Formats: sequence, C-alpha cells, structure tokens
Amino acid sequence: MTSICRLFLATLGLFISGPLAAAPPNIVFVISDDQGYGDLGCTGNPIIKTPHIDQLASESTGLSDYHVAPTCSPTRCSLLTGHWTNRTGVWHTIMGRSMLREDEVTVGQMFSDAGYETGMFGKWHLGDNYPYRPEDRGFTEVYRHGGGGIGQTPDVWDNAYFDGSYFHNGEIVPAKGFCTDVFFQQANVFIRKCAEQGKPFFAYISTNAPHKPLHCPPKYLKMYEGQSDSIAAFYGMITNIDDNVGKTRRLIKDLGIADDTIFVFTTDNGTASGAKIYNAGMRAGKGSPYEGGHRVPFFLHWPAVGMNKRHDVNELTHAVDIVPTLLDLTGVKKPADVEFDGVSIADLLDPKKQIDWPKRFVISDSQRVRDPVKWRSCSVMTGKYRLVNRKELYDVSSDPGQKNNIADQHPEIVAEMRAFYEQWWAELEPTFARTTEIHLGHPLHPVVNLTAHDWIQKVYPPWHQGSIRAADRTQDGAEKLVHRGHWAVKVVRDGKFQISLRRWPAESAAAINASLPAGEDVSGATAAFRSVPGNAIGATHGVLRIDGEDLDRKPVQEGAQEVTFVTDLKRGSYQLAPFFEISEGELGAYYVIVTGLD
Repeated sequence: MTSICRLFLATLGLFISGPLAAAPPNIVFVISDDQGYGDLGCTGNPIIKTPHIDQLASESTGLSDYHVAPTCSPTRCSLLTGHWTNRTGVWHTIMGRSMLREDEVTVGQMFSDAGYETGMFGKWHLGDNYPYRPEDRGFTEVYRHGGGGIGQTPDVWDNAYFDGSYFHNGEIVPAKGFCTDVFFQQANVFIRKCAEQGKPFFAYISTNAPHKPLHCPPKYLKMYEGQSDSIAAFYGMITNIDDNVGKTRRLIKDLGIADDTIFVFTTDNGTASGAKIYNAGMRAGKGSPYEGGHRVPFFLHWPAVGMNKRHDVNELTHAVDIVPTLLDLTGVKKPADVEFDGVSIADLLDPKKQIDWPKRFVISDSQRVRDPVKWRSCSVMTGKYRLVNRKELYDVSSDPGQKNNIADQHPEIVAEMRAFYEQWWAELEPTFARTTEIHLGHPLHPVVNLTAHDWIQKVYPPWHQGSIRAADRTQDGAEKLVHRGHWAVKVVRDGKFQISLRRWPAESAAAINASLPAGEDVSGATAAFRSVPGNAIGATHGVLRIDGEDLDRKPVQEGAQEVTFVTDLKRGSYQLAPFFEISEGELGAYYVIVTGLD
C-alpha cells in the first residue's frame, strides 16, 4: 500500500485502526471447488504435488479445525456474509435454492463501500440474474462462468474447460486456455492495475476446479501417470491451481505489495474424488455430515503483522467467522444493520497472542432438497465432539474416523448439543418460506435469461448442458409428463413483458425442434457435457403458464428458435412455468428470455 493511498483513505475516514491493522491491506482470497483437507501435500497427502500451497502453509497461520458446508453454494453464502447457510436462502446448489437473498450484505459490498476495488473471478454460484449476480452484490470487476460450473445450464452454451467464453461484467467474452489459468490471469490483471494505481483491493479468486467434469491440461495428467484416470485428472487440476497460486504470489511480491497483502487459501467442501487415496484419517467426503465432508484447509498469510510463519490454530472455527475476521483485521467497519452468526477469530490468528477461547457450538448441514428438513444430514460441533444426524456422537480427538458412536455413554453431552440445534432451528425455520425471487422489469437488468437450473420442484431439474442436450424429461412418477417446476419471479413494476420460450439457448441459434451433433470433448478423465448429442423434442406448441394457469398457447413454427408471448403483469410475485407440448406431455422450456417492453 503506497503512502499516498494510505493518506488518501485516512483523509476520507474510510478505515479505522485495529490491533493488527495500521493501514488498509489488500486481500487475495483463493477458494477451490471440491478439494478436501487431504488433497494437499502439507496435510499429508503422499502423492499430490502442491509445492506452492505447501510453501504458503509453512508461512501462514493455519486453521486445523475449520469447517464449512458439505457442498459449494451453501459454503459460499456463509463465507461471503458471515451468516448460517440456511438463514441466507442458500441450502442447495440448484432449484432456486442457490441464490443469495437480496437483503444479505456480502463482504464484497462491505469492502467496496469502504473504498476498496473488489474483483470476483471464476465461480460465483449464488445467482445468475439480478439482484443475485456478483456485480449486484458489491463486486466492481467480475469475470465468471455461469451456474455452479463450466458447462452447467446457466453457463455459456457449449462451454468446456478449455477455450471457453465467460461473463465479463455481464458481457459474454471469449477466452483462450484452461479455465483456471484464465481466471487467475484475469485476477492478476486486476491486482496489477490496482497496485499500480495505489488502490486497496479485494480479489476473490474462486476456481471451479477440481469440480467434475475432470479435465486438465495434458502436462498435468502426465504428472500422475500410474494413478487412475480420475485421480490423475483430479490431482492434475489441483496442481494447476497450485501453480497459479505460485504465480499470483510472485506477482504480488514483484509489485512490492506482499507485506501489505492478506493472502488466503481455502476450499469449499470435503474432497469429491480424493478420499480413496488420502483423507487425513477422516470419514467420508463431499456432501457428508461426517468430518470429511466439511473440515477443510485454511491458510492466511500477512507479513506486515507477523503472520508469515507456520502457526497452527486447533480451535473450532467455521466459515461464518471469515467476514467478521476480515473486517477486524483490516479495520473496515461492519454495516450498522448487520449482525453476524460468526465471530472474529483475528486474535486466534495472531501468533503473538495467547487466547483462552470460549466454548462454542457450530453446525454444518447438507440439505440438498427443495425445502429444509430438520436434522437432515447435519453435524453439531463443539470442542472435540460431533453430534451427527441427531443420534451419533463422536469424539474426533480420539476417533478422527468417527467409527465409534459414544452417544449412549454421554447422554448429557448429546442433550446439550441437541438443545443448541433445536434453538438454532427454531430461529431459522421462519425464514425458510422466504422464497428467493428473480426480478423482472428492473432497469439494471431489463433482459432476464432464465434456465432450468433454477426450476423449483421436488425432483432435480436438468442442471447441466448434458441433460439439456439429452432432453431430460424430469418428472415425479406421473404417467403423462407434467411440468411441475417453476421459476419464482418478482415483477418490480407494472408493465408489458415479452416472454420467449426456447428449447436451446439464444447463443446456440438452434431451432426448437432441431437436433444437435455432439460437441468436441477435451483432455481429461470424464466427458465434457457438450459431448452428448442434442436430441430433438418434437414440440408442437408452446404454452404460457403463470401461477398454475395456462394463459396462452401457440404453435411451434417450422425452424422457429422460440415461441414468444406478450402479456401484462402487475407488480408482485409469480410462479412462471412455461412449457412445450410434446408427444409425452409437457416439457418445461429449458430457457426463457423475459424482456420488459415499456
């Protein structure tokens, strides 16, 4: 941080001095996807090659008992807001339950309001339409893919992990190279620009790797010859992330800002593919309430305050603690109307301090259903104890693999942990009915692109482009296909709206009843979503259904790319569920474009 910048910010009164922060530091926050605690050399993995993150760990304060949600969107909402996952409306990764409620304040907004440049690069997975996009939530520079991964339904059509197209501040732009390299390159451009302008910055670098499908450059596959194809690709993706962490750290050093930069590396849930090789003795992986599902690595490096030597913190911490901690470290003020579920762990991170940490309880759960279910796939944690699914108690200090249920031996501990959960649930349950709605008619987003990824329904919608290509006919046991999903939308102004039903996205330029050839596959262990042939659906009519009522019906013309309706809508909430009539019944329109006409 330059002295001119410090003086400028102090003059504006944007920062306060905290016990650790004499001047506003920069923040580089790296989070990978589906990489678990054991998927690093520094945590004991005997095969994986992660020299740069291992070096970071040796020069950082590390959290060895740090927990997140067992899947991606739920972790990200807690990480970015300091609130329990289920409080924010994000308890799933699809079905409209991955959109962060509009009244939540993100760390991006907090730092932007405090004078920081804020950049988001890679995976967002908290909403693809207004007001849920990162550019709506305080990030001033955004370069991302759509949905929860490259090739998922909200992503640019036919994207794979190489030479894709991405959303740059809302506009689709092409890129060359492997996705992780592209996201770090864009982040590094942002970092360099901010440093050269003397501006403090918050760079949130969120990779979609090593999430499936498992693709990586061939040179990384070759590093793991002798392993299975899936492990070679999974570990190769992680080694590629590691190389990019090394490049970014070198850039920060070359720019002369390393001392004044907080550098964080962490991951979003337990391992998706690595447990069969090494899992640090933990039970299970991604999606599980057991330790392997939600205990992940966390390293924070900040030379200016002495956080540049290995310092292990073994107190129980959680993703809800990160926002209050970053505010505390930097001196950025908390919004007056925000109350965190987490606590600042700044004193724990400081190797110079000896802290008597109080007893606390935290919860990690994996709902992955339309509406939350009490006690579903959950872990209540306090100290060394884990209460799993209400009835299993484990002491992870002596039983890290959670093999021995000791609930019968400690009924008083079980009762205390159940009581905490009951209080937690009772507080959050009234919020579950607050459906997160996509806004229609807002001047900041006049053309809204809806995708099947966000259908609200009981069964999984077609959330990736492989399912779209296969013409996934999701249903719930009915003899004739009935479209039971809907988008929850909020019309923000009275007016006339054009609603266009599509079987294929606009950028494909494909007709509703066209079939498509399989797309090109890419290097890796699994097939790209685009490598599935695109099936024709034989649609005869498009139907506009709103709030369960079929308002209009039009034939599908030969060669037409869409069926378009125009309707008047009053301000308010609606369930939008247009569909195509096909021989088997009703097939929801996978893509719908809503445009305000006045």
